[in-house]
Amino acid sequence: MARPLRRWRGKGKNERRHWSDAIFNLYLALGAMTVQQTFATLGRSTVPLIAAAIVADLGVDPALVGVYVAIGAVAGFLTTMGCGGLILRYGAMRMTQVGMLALAVGLALPASGWLPLFALGAFVGGLGQAISTPSSSHLLGRLSPPRLAPLVFSIKQTGVPAGLMVAGVVAPVLATDVGWRTALLVIAGLSALTAVALQPLRARFDVDRVPGTSLSPADIRANVALVLREPALRAMCLAMFSFVGLQSLFTGFFVLYLVRGLGYDLERAGLVFAIAVAVAVPARIGWGWLAARLVRPATLLSLLGVGMAVSAVLAAIIDPAWPTWLATLVAILFSATAVSWHGVLLAEVARLSPAGRIGATTGAVLAFGDAGALALPLLFSAALTLTGGYATGFLVGGAFALAIGLAGLWRRIGRGA
Repeated sequence: MARPLRRWRGKGKNERRHWSDAIFNLYLALGAMTVQQTFATLGRSTVPLIAAAIVADLGVDPALVGVYVAIGAVAGFLTTMGCGGLILRYGAMRMTQVGMLALAVGLALPASGWLPLFALGAFVGGLGQAISTPSSSHLLGRLSPPRLAPLVFSIKQTGVPAGLMVAGVVAPVLATDVGWRTALLVIAGLSALTAVALQPLRARFDVDRVPGTSLSPADIRANVALVLREPALRAMCLAMFSFVGLQSLFTGFFVLYLVRGLGYDLERAGLVFAIAVAVAVPARIGWGWLAARLVRPATLLSLLGVGMAVSAVLAAIIDPAWPTWLATLVAILFSATAVSWHGVLLAEVARLSPAGRIGATTGAVLAFGDAGALALPLLFSAALTLTGGYATGFLVGGAFALAIGLAGLWRRIGRGA
């Protein structure tokens, strides 16, 4: 039975055994959730990263990439709003497995090349992928000591840049060598295998599930009311909206920007993207360590918001004449800010959540992130259609992050923090 990690004060044999079990369970859960987060991110980001090949093959408007991302965001919104009761009823590990299987289906559907199946695949995959973070937050929030939660959550969230890094290298290579349809099927198979690999851990970690938990729309309303009623959680909701929205622009459009806007070939653009998101792995751990040791999480998130805005401006002014290494530096800064904040914010949400409701509260906050992932890509696509360029879209996304960062710093100054 998985036990929460607690401070060992005694020297008895039983206390040492319990301490050892708690550490083992924490490390095992952290490892499993980091791996599944990696493959969930790999699956979610594959279509946008090979969009240039899909657009060229099917002869469709590149702005439809924003529609694909937005459909996934709508599905993710529905999942995160209603996942709290599902996690409590069936267990965090089981819902993670269900999510990975749905993601596999969502990736396989578009391989036909029929546009309506792209839409359906985006929706099904979005439903599945979105359960990953609330489930892992529920599990790790139960097992982690509060003092180390920012670091633990940040380590788990390194699965996002790791998945993006793998996707940035593997997906374009597969699309170039064997075609984008085969690339989608390969990544779909990896998602399904991840769900199967998690099965041996279910009995160990789903011990807190409550089979009789009701699944009611009233629970969704209660969760949303909770996060909007509490000022600190409300601030996390607004930050989640803006930060996830800007991250969606980077992961959904940056490679397309390099290829269609700046003239890069797909493999070079994928390599630039992979190098950038590789930096997010140590960045996430570093931000988590700072939040756990030196800087208040809310203050750090505000500073990162300002950094994201600067990154977005730099991305908007990249010139085709710039050397590749300079464009890569801009991408690295973008990644170190807009793709590296999650662990700090999720740990803060877990800290602010009512006892036993971490998954439900995290889901409600994440729903605002899905709203951002819906709204900002649509704004980006609109700007792309109206202006024919990518700069305006990045500047709009940066403005949201800047507003959150400056507002947070103003609150901190007002409180003397």
